[in-house]
Amino acid sequence: MRKACLLLLILTMIGLAGCAHDPASPAQSKEGAIAAGELGSRLPDFSVIDLQGRPLSSSDLGGKVVLVDFWATWCQPCKKEMPGYQKLADRYGLRGFAVVGFEFDTMRGVEDPLQFAKEIGVRYPLVVATDDVKRKFGGIQGLPTTMLYDRHGVLRMKVIGFEYTDNFESALKQLL
Repeated sequence: MRKACLLLLILTMIGLAGCAHDPASPAQSKEGAIAAGELGSRLPDFSVIDLQGRPLSSSDLGGKVVLVDFWATWCQPCKKEMPGYQKLADRYGLRGFAVVGFEFDTMRGVEDPLQFAKEIGVRYPLVVATDDVKRKFGGIQGLPTTMLYDRHGVLRMKVIGFEYTDNFESALKQLL
């Protein structure tokens, strides 16, 4: 009986060891890419016109630490976070930090986004988040959604919901 239990234990361990060997996880696929919007994924390629009529693309952000924020005028936590992101842009912009705000395009027309930004003191580029943009960032599950990319365009921090600016600043300092 004891030998049978030992044999069963050994066979179970061999089976589990085989399961642990994972040469390519589903999130990494054949291309070796991590799914968009997941930690370790790359800043997606995009080319847009901001709400001021200026062109903005991911290539403009190359070599910078980038905070991408998905927001809406009707989102109270967004309204609370955005002035803090402007302060970070003011404080670290010359050291290679940039902020881009993507306005969630649901319930458009509720409030003028440029007037909204002016009232809360936001001057960084604001862009409408089209379905294509949302898809490129892996889909947006809630507002606000904030993503912090390093100088190589790798996603290092992602928060869905409100987060204190100090926590982003701590992460940002490590990436500058």
